[in-house]
Amino acid sequence: MELIVAVYDDWGIGKDGTQPIALTADRKFFRETTRGAMVIVGRRTIADFPGQKPLPGRVNVALTRTEQEIPGFTVCTSPEQAAELAKTAQRAMVIGGGSVYRQMLPLCDTAYVTKVHCTPESDTFFPDLDADSQWELAEILQKGEENGTEYEMCLYRRK
Repeated sequence: MELIVAVYDDWGIGKDGTQPIALTADRKFFRETTRGAMVIVGRRTIADFPGQKPLPGRVNVALTRTEQEIPGFTVCTSPEQAAELAKTAQRAMVIGGGSVYRQMLPLCDTAYVTKVHCTPESDTFFPDLDADSQWELAEILQKGEENGTEYEMCLYRRK
């Protein structure tokens, strides 16, 4: 299983349920990387989706502790259930938010991390893969600058 995340220099990923700074280049990278994949997302992150609707061109899976119907999403109530469902997909990607990343990271072997080189205030953080001996930076896929903010799209692999 894979995951995709945008982090700031302090590995913050958001505040109040949304990204304080979102780059057009990262949104495009996200769309291209997740297109056609099964995406696993938390209920609170769904609330930040446009219209709270499933992402088009993907199989949308909601990971939530509460058993409820979410239109357009297959609901899983545990990381294990989501991981089993992911086995049915050609490609499955964890897309957030914070609690879903923490629960699913141990089940992932590949991480696409966009490093946005700034430090806005965050209240949610992703584990620092650079400081984790189980992960290694395999490749920098792309570098750039947008509106004065530098970024790198990085590929990490579990050792």
